[in-house]
Amino acid sequence: MGTTEHTKRLLDLIEKSTSAYHTAEAARELLVEAGFTELFMKDSWTLERGGKYVVKQYGSGLFAFTVGRQAEASDGFRIGAAHGDFPGLHIKPNPEIFADGYVKLDVEGYGSVNLMSWLDRPLSVAGKVALRSENPFEPDVRLVDLKKPVLIIPNVAVHLDREMNKGMELTKQLHMQPIMGLAEKKEDIKDALKGMIAEELGVSAGDILDYELNIYNPEAGMVIGSGEEFLSAPRLDNLTSVEALVSGIEDSVRDRGINVIAVFDHEEIGSRTKQGAASTLLGILLEKIYGSLGFSDMEYKSALMNTLLMSVDVSHALHPAHESKYDPMNKNILNKGFSIKQACSQSYATDSEAIAVVQQICDKEGIAYQKFVNHSDQVGGSTLGNIASAMIPVRTVDMGVPLLAMHSSRELIGVKDQKSLADFLKAYYTI
Repeated sequence: MGTTEHTKRLLDLIEKSTSAYHTAEAARELLVEAGFTELFMKDSWTLERGGKYVVKQYGSGLFAFTVGRQAEASDGFRIGAAHGDFPGLHIKPNPEIFADGYVKLDVEGYGSVNLMSWLDRPLSVAGKVALRSENPFEPDVRLVDLKKPVLIIPNVAVHLDREMNKGMELTKQLHMQPIMGLAEKKEDIKDALKGMIAEELGVSAGDILDYELNIYNPEAGMVIGSGEEFLSAPRLDNLTSVEALVSGIEDSVRDRGINVIAVFDHEEIGSRTKQGAASTLLGILLEKIYGSLGFSDMEYKSALMNTLLMSVDVSHALHPAHESKYDPMNKNILNKGFSIKQACSQSYATDSEAIAVVQQICDKEGIAYQKFVNHSDQVGGSTLGNIASAMIPVRTVDMGVPLLAMHSSRELIGVKDQKSLADFLKAYYTI
């Protein structure tokens, strides 16, 4: 698969992945199309060697795995993990606010958001809705995506804030409430959002019991640059990694060993949820795989010592206007290869033996890579690698494509870097 194909596939995934729930569903659909059999965590499994399987759990967690044709208990796992959520704004219950004829929505921040980047953009709504059902223990759960711009958060005019270009403080409660429309009086706006959601789903607004809805940027991604070397799009953090993992595992049945991908939710808020990397969900999945193949608990625990985990999440690319923010020796340039992220604090999982494995695969396959370390006086972000590897103690490497404008409503990568990451993961799962 060439650079153009990977870029198109990533753009298709971005268009579909408008919430963490839509990310998991889009990845599931791609894998089912590639011949993966769907399983459910609540069921008992009978697995076949040479089989390909996909599991979605809690709506926004997704796992897929392939079983070696001659898999033995001592082979262990090759795991790749990413997250399918993204920073932004989520809609609170009872959200409609009447303000001098404007209808606004009450929202809260999700993750570490670049608030300014959400101003003056067309915005839409997507997520999960729970509907009234016959059995109260089994609500009717639907995904919804309005797909059209229905919201906007306008900036203040520079005439009214002459100092705004010197730095403007935004608060989520006061400044980030999006405008949805106009109304004559407060009584007219009750359940206005539910009405839109109900119309999209073809149900009654009264049947909507609860929802988990986020605001997203519906603008299309596009290839830009004089040589078409960049990709500008929303949600590149972390759909770049999801695309690369799905591409890597699709045709990855080996003779020996088990390949696994995990797409977690809630990385942007710390991963400590039932479908986050800090849960025991991945460990339960691995145990079920080994038990279904007839291996013992002792053999499973031994196999973990012969297991690798690639934690796949974006890295910081060098910004030409802010070079002082970066380490002078370990700065990453767009289109020079994917990043191997390191930190002695273990905010990025650092294991020289595991990193050496990655480098040797890249050298063997001619895949470009770079090493990234934060500026010593800058506190960089963290990711799920050290969290997941504490839950299942295996050798781990943090990696991902270098990215500019991280956590903005629109971000920027180099198209060659996406291909280098996907090429590495394919080699990782097939060599």
